[in-house]
Amino acid sequence: MGKITGFLEIEREDRDYAPVEERIKNYREFVIAPPEDNVRKQAARCMDCGVPYCHGTVNIAGAPTGCPVNNQIPDWNDLVYRGNWDEAARNLHSTNNFPEVTGRICPAPCEASCTLNIDDNPVTIKSIECAIADRAIAQGLKPDAPAKKTGRKVAVVGSGPAGMACAQQLARAGHDVHLYERWAKAGGLMRYGIPDFKMEKVHVDRRVAQMEAEGVTFHYNAHVGVTLPVEQLVKDYDAVALTGGAEKPRDLPIPGRDLKGIHFAMDFLPQQNRRVGGEPLGDIEPILATGKKVVVIGGGDTGSDCIGTSIRQGAVSVTNFEIMPQPPEHENKMMTWPDWPLKLRISSSHEEGATREFAVLTQKFTGENGQVKTLHCVHVDAQMKPVPGSEFEIEADLVLLAMGFVHPVHEGMVKSLSLALDQRGNVKADTNAYATSADKVFAAGDMRRGQSLVVWAIREGRQCAHAIDKFLMGTTTLPR
Repeated sequence: MGKITGFLEIEREDRDYAPVEERIKNYREFVIAPPEDNVRKQAARCMDCGVPYCHGTVNIAGAPTGCPVNNQIPDWNDLVYRGNWDEAARNLHSTNNFPEVTGRICPAPCEASCTLNIDDNPVTIKSIECAIADRAIAQGLKPDAPAKKTGRKVAVVGSGPAGMACAQQLARAGHDVHLYERWAKAGGLMRYGIPDFKMEKVHVDRRVAQMEAEGVTFHYNAHVGVTLPVEQLVKDYDAVALTGGAEKPRDLPIPGRDLKGIHFAMDFLPQQNRRVGGEPLGDIEPILATGKKVVVIGGGDTGSDCIGTSIRQGAVSVTNFEIMPQPPEHENKMMTWPDWPLKLRISSSHEEGATREFAVLTQKFTGENGQVKTLHCVHVDAQMKPVPGSEFEIEADLVLLAMGFVHPVHEGMVKSLSLALDQRGNVKADTNAYATSADKVFAAGDMRRGQSLVVWAIREGRQCAHAIDKFLMGTTTLPR
C-alpha cells in the first residue's frame, strides 16, 4: 500500500496550527490544511505491513485496537497516493458516515496502532482522512436515497453521532426514519459539546441537509420522556432506537459544592456553542470565564475544551487539575503497541496558556457571600491517598467540573420503559442485536456502552441500524 519504500524516504509531516496569539481571538478552526502534494506524500508512507492493525482488529485479550469503524486505511492511503481521490472518498464513506468529523476530533487510535508507530512516526492517518472528506464535500454532498421504501417506520431518539449514523443507515435501507432531538438543532455532542475552534458546526449542518434529502425527518425541541412520552413512540413506530448518550455527569460531593461559580463542564460548553451558533440562551444564567481565575477539574478532552473556551472568553488564568499521576512522556512500545497507550498528551488548548497539575485531590471549596473563592487541595500518591504536608490552596472565581460521565440519565424514558441496566448503569443491550429488555426498543452509543469516543458512537449507530433492519425485514444488506 502506498509507495513501497515511501516510509523510508519521506518523513512524517502533520498538519500545523495557527499561532496561539491569533487563534485565541476567535472560535474558528485553526488547523491549517496541508496542500494536496503534501497529503499524497504522507499517504505514500503507508507501508505494505503484514497485519494492518490500524483499520481495526482485536488483540490477544479480545480488546479492539485501531479504528472502531474499521476504516480501510491502507486502501484509501494507496488511492490518495495515486491521486484517485474520488475512489478514496467512496471507500472512506463505505465505513464512516462522518469522516470530516472524525478527521477533526478523533484521537486517532489508528495512528497508535500503525506499524510505523513502533518507531514513533505513524502515518498521518487522521489528516489524510480529513483531506479526503473535505475534498469530497467541496465537490458537493449528494444524497444516497434508497431505490424503494420498505413501509416500516423507525424512531431514533438523540441526534448525536450514534443517532445520526443510525438514522442515515436506516433511511438508506428504505425505512421512514424520524429523529427526535431535545435541543434546537441536531448534532448532540458534536454540536453542543465540541467547541467550534475544534470543529465548526457547518460540518454537522451539511450532513443534516444530506440526511433530510435522504428522507430522514428531524424533530427538534422534542425531549422524549419529558415533553414527549416515549410510550407513544413505541406505539407509533415499528422500532425505536435510543441513542441519547451518557449525560449524567460525575459530581464532586465535597463541602462547599453548593457555592455559586461551580458548574459542570456540559453546562458551560453548550452555552458558548449556542452563542457562536446564534441560538438564543433564554433566561438561563450565563456562565462566563471573562476576567476570572478558572480552575478546571478533570484532565481529559472535556477539560481541555473548557480550557480553550475559558481562554477565548478572556480568563485571567486557567489551572487544570487531574487526580491521576502524571503519565510518562513516552510509552514503552514493546509493551503497549498496537494498543492505545497511556502517556502524557498535550492538547492545543493546553498549549494556549493553562497550568496543569497532576495527582491533585480537591477536598473542599470555600467562598464569600455564597460565591466560590478558594479550593483546598492536597496531592495524592499512587493509591489515591493524601500525601501528608502537601496541602495547598488556590483562588478561583469559576470552577468547571470535567470529570466525565457515569451513565445515561435514568429519569425520563429509561425509567418509563423500565429498561434493564448493566452494572455501570448503562442501558443493557448486547453487541449483536442491540436490543434492550423492552420489545422493539434498541440502544446504541454512549447510552449503551458508556462514555466513549465519537468514532465509537458512529460504529454503534451503524451496527444498531444493521440490527434494526434485520429485525424488521428478516435480513439486511447494511454493513456491520
